[in-house]
Amino acid sequence: MGDQINSRAGGLRRRLTLPLLVLYGVGISIGAGIYVLIGAVAAHAGAFAPWAFVASAVVMAFTVASYSELSARFPVSAGEAAYVRAAFDSQLLSTLTGLLTVVIGVVSTAAVTLGSAGYIGQFTTIEPALIVAVIIISLALVASWGILESVLVAGVLTLIEVGGLIVILVAASGADLPLTEAFKLPPIFEPGILSGLAVASLLAFFAFIGFEDLANVAEEAVDPERNLPLAMILTLAIVTLLYVAIAAVAVSAVPLAELANSSAPLSLVFRKLTGISPGAISLIAIVATLNTILAQMTMASRVLYGMARQGDLPDVLGQVYSRTATPLLATALVAVFSMMLALAAPIGPLAEATSVA
Repeated sequence: MGDQINSRAGGLRRRLTLPLLVLYGVGISIGAGIYVLIGAVAAHAGAFAPWAFVASAVVMAFTVASYSELSARFPVSAGEAAYVRAAFDSQLLSTLTGLLTVVIGVVSTAAVTLGSAGYIGQFTTIEPALIVAVIIISLALVASWGILESVLVAGVLTLIEVGGLIVILVAASGADLPLTEAFKLPPIFEPGILSGLAVASLLAFFAFIGFEDLANVAEEAVDPERNLPLAMILTLAIVTLLYVAIAAVAVSAVPLAELANSSAPLSLVFRKLTGISPGAISLIAIVATLNTILAQMTMASRVLYGMARQGDLPDVLGQVYSRTATPLLATALVAVFSMMLALAAPIGPLAEATSVA
């Protein structure tokens, strides 16, 4: 196996076009944002849940603009670590920034894995801990297969998960829902409502995590100076429209307490709207969450690879397996730490920790 490993001379391959980049960004975001967190957002924001997503999108727009500019100037896998290094010429700050980015990827992987396990638990009596282990190990193997293969798998999963949201919106269009109530402005002089909305916005911010991962596949993107900024902007626009629409439908169709306490909130919404078994939506929710996990693991491993290549981490993490052109050791480390967190902490604190980080 040793002759299959390339060290610093080896590198990643440019195989990702603009459509694949957009599918990658949208897939990460949607899996974490709606299929997992809509219940938690509604628990804090109540009927104003759509505004929590709007507020988070506005804040995120500034970050999208920054990432678009920086990813075009520095199209390397180290992403944020490379930007800080260029700005401050500091290896310490570069290393700390890169490690924080990896932590975000690992913690969010753990959080979404728990969400996925919750949906899968509707179909099996297998222990949740075993479900978590199988999810992470399986997707680590897919991430190790190759970047084009991984993103193609993620692209198919993205089309399925977006299709699930469209099914819910179509079902809602034929129902008599008080959707206009969901878009009423929250009262600005009621501290209780505003504080709940603020907490909900922090959680909803987690839902937009995804576009910045595009910066960390820069060395595998075709024409990154053009395609990365476009992919980031398109990702934000698409997911914002979907989030706001789905949030409005969810809080209009299901009693808030019931929505907040559900481990599979969109399945509940689908059942309320159609009266049909929510099994299909639950399966789509599983697909969505698996997609996010795969993309976040890929991102975190590429940051480790990029940091090693620029000298911030041990050289061994920058080694690439020539047959797949993937950093196997970096991927394995991300998988191990993600599994440890998923088995040790609940989804709420993990999602909040990711947003804060």
